[in-house]
Amino acid sequence: MSVVICSLKWEKAHSGVQRITYDSDGYHLVRFPYEKTGESYDPWKMHDPANGGDTASTFPDARSGLIWPSHDGWGVLSAMVFWEADPRTSEYRARFVRDPLSLTKKKYDSTATTDSALTRGGQYRTFMWQMFVHKDVPLGLKISARGSGDTRRATALTLAEFKLAIHTDVKKP
Repeated sequence: MSVVICSLKWEKAHSGVQRITYDSDGYHLVRFPYEKTGESYDPWKMHDPANGGDTASTFPDARSGLIWPSHDGWGVLSAMVFWEADPRTSEYRARFVRDPLSLTKKKYDSTATTDSALTRGGQYRTFMWQMFVHKDVPLGLKISARGSGDTRRATALTLAEFKLAIHTDVKKP
């Protein structure tokens, strides 16, 4: 069975601060640079700045948060997010979203939302989900940090990774 992979990485130390802004769904679409750095890997051009628009995307615009699957197949999505320590934030959330910017006919479709409580120090989380993916439907990683009264907090990220592995040869009965 063949597998095609896209692996994105953003680090505050390498790319600078990622400004946390919340969309109408109460989540921030995590952005990833286009240059090949560290563990970033994209030979199938699933994170190409030309994808999804009439003009090229530039990091950190919203389209820089998308992976456009190069094949239809069974997708294994994984992510890692590190937040800075912030005692005013009590809950951390993440979700994978099909078409988070509603650029296609499929429109926004969230799946695999996870939330977790504050632990001491920095907040380090990993996430995984599996689902069918399609060439014409982009994917995004969205995060949220919440304080008392469910307030949205701009708790800084220090690292984020977003990965997609597509199994392209799914057997049919």
